[in-house]
Amino acid sequence: MTEILGAGDYRFEPVDDWARLPSEVVLGDVAGIAVDGKDRVYLFNRGQTPVVVLSRDGEVLAAWGEGIFTNPHGASIGPDQHLYLTDNFDHTVRKFSLDGKLLMQIGTAGVSSGFMSGKPFCKCTHSAVSPSGDIYVSDGYQNACVHKFDPNGRHLLSWGSPGTGPGEFNLPHNICCDPDGWIYVADRENSRVQIFDPNGRYETQIVNMHRPSGLAITPGSCPDCIVGELAPYLKVNRDFPNIGPFVSVLDRQSTVLSRLDAGRGAGLGPGQFLSPHSIAQDSVGDLYVGDVVDADWAAVFPDAEKPDRPRRFQKFRRYRS
Repeated sequence: MTEILGAGDYRFEPVDDWARLPSEVVLGDVAGIAVDGKDRVYLFNRGQTPVVVLSRDGEVLAAWGEGIFTNPHGASIGPDQHLYLTDNFDHTVRKFSLDGKLLMQIGTAGVSSGFMSGKPFCKCTHSAVSPSGDIYVSDGYQNACVHKFDPNGRHLLSWGSPGTGPGEFNLPHNICCDPDGWIYVADRENSRVQIFDPNGRYETQIVNMHRPSGLAITPGSCPDCIVGELAPYLKVNRDFPNIGPFVSVLDRQSTVLSRLDAGRGAGLGPGQFLSPHSIAQDSVGDLYVGDVVDADWAAVFPDAEKPDRPRRFQKFRRYRS
């Protein structure tokens, strides 16, 4: 019997063995996932071939990116149908054509702005493009801010500082733009998504989540948020139920509309997660989720399901009864 995860309008069926990868394509952790206007899926991963492009049916269409990146972290495709790849160890955001031609680089490779400088970049995490073409970058691992650039990469403004209040961040890990230009930031260690206007003015926040890592938004105005929630890692709460890891859908009133949880806890089996780091949705509503599997995950989750072939990304088909 097919396993259906989630609830209401957001029910999904795990698609086992979706991708047909040849033996020479060996993926690392899929830190970033993006889907273009033709529903081609871009896996930005930490293996030997950083960008692997798949069809909706899982066929490999292209693979490229060797020798460019230090640590792939975030991937997005803007309304301009260009691919934006964020490298957190390299402190850069690079813009590519969909066939892999480098078009622009923001940031200087290997040069950090300094710990909590508030300036671009110090281990930036993700990028998103607004309908007007402006580029927003979450700068999170050793910074606590968001930077806005014009379509040519000219720095326009930055906002944010360390903290827990409105407009403050504790590891801004992911970022999205909706069709009206609102900015959604996964404020991971504050366990919330903050929403801003295009100029960085705080509007509201979405809560009822635990350590949001992956983030995607549904189409249209006032979208719902699709959030990859991390599990508790601390020794004191590691075994607590109902805290993750899973993928949840929440509306802007912080109501949990659906939760993808196979009911077996952390693991790498179908419908399970360890660290749902990247999320993308295609034109028919199917979900793609990338897992980042830390080297010591077996120690953190000693009882997690351990398949022979680790699943570093999964596809979930939108279920319609």
